[in-house]
Amino acid sequence: MSGRFDLRRITLALAAPVLAIAFAMLVTSVVLIAAGNNPIQAYATMIEQLGKPRIQVNILNSATTYYLSAIAVAIGFKMNLFNIGVDGQYRLAAMLAAAVGGAVTLPPVLHVGLILVVAMTVGAFWAGIAGLLKVTRGVSEVISTIMLNFIATGIVAFLLTPGRLAVETQGSNNIGTKPIPESGQVPGLPLIPGTPNLVFGLIVLAALVGLGYWFLLNRTRFGFDLRATGASETAAVASGVNVKRMIVYSMLLSGAVAGLVGMPQLLGSSYSYGLDFPTGLGFTGIAIALLGRNSPIGIAFGALLWSFLDNTSNSLEFEGVPKQTVLIMQGIIVLSVVIAYELVRRYRIRAVAKDVGRQLAAEPVGDGAGVAA
Repeated sequence: MSGRFDLRRITLALAAPVLAIAFAMLVTSVVLIAAGNNPIQAYATMIEQLGKPRIQVNILNSATTYYLSAIAVAIGFKMNLFNIGVDGQYRLAAMLAAAVGGAVTLPPVLHVGLILVVAMTVGAFWAGIAGLLKVTRGVSEVISTIMLNFIATGIVAFLLTPGRLAVETQGSNNIGTKPIPESGQVPGLPLIPGTPNLVFGLIVLAALVGLGYWFLLNRTRFGFDLRATGASETAAVASGVNVKRMIVYSMLLSGAVAGLVGMPQLLGSSYSYGLDFPTGLGFTGIAIALLGRNSPIGIAFGALLWSFLDNTSNSLEFEGVPKQTVLIMQGIIVLSVVIAYELVRRYRIRAVAKDVGRQLAAEPVGDGAGVAA
């Protein structure tokens, strides 16, 4: 009975994302056919890109940043907090960490460590503002983090000017912070043969963050309190959990991870925060956290899928298919995965109820004398 239940639970856990992806492909196929394109040819073109080493490296590099962003969002989701401010948190953290990293000279390990600590501190501070506003003034974290995103954008634009934190780049219209010296850079990893491109060295950090996230949630008292508060705040209060403190701690932790989102790109490729630094990663993390159901393994698969779609979309233009078709697929995946998870949840509840009913029906009923006794 236990083995059958475990198998059904695993099957149901996989059913939602599979159904969501299948439905997204179906709807996208209809859109392609309506536009006069061959959906089979479009999908085949994208899959063919997987055989190119350069694309494989790009997929892993993009997935690394997506994974960190989604983990930051998932920490809030576990607490029933919607941290929409990951985008502002990581951009502000990346800029200030880049400025500090370019201004000092330290031994390699200490230099990289300082940059990471600055990034995590800035991200935690910026997210902590929303946490404090929620517990002291009752301000929704959705509203506060959205506004903090705008404020972070303004601060970055103000500081990223010549004479403040930015310097002009010779031979380019781009401006950015002073380049980080080699002691503050993280070497890439030659994981994919057949290309000179390297995988971000901080992919190891992303894996450690995912492992730490799993350990925190499943093997610590803090993780238990966090999950308990997210499941039922009333029950958590009754069991002695300080909910307000948990809200602040969760936002600080989410912001600290958000501060790491820009680090693989900063320390592995750009070495400076400029106008061309990637944006929008925080909102991508929301979609991937939903797709991965806040599970570290599920988020990893979601990040790889999202990265695959992003990095193979350009190939569609050679087939006469607008690459914006991929955006349609990504949007449908996010919408359908929410619906799919709800359908699976309802089916699981009905299945559990039926199992309980069968077990009760199978138990022998005592006679009247036994009951009276």
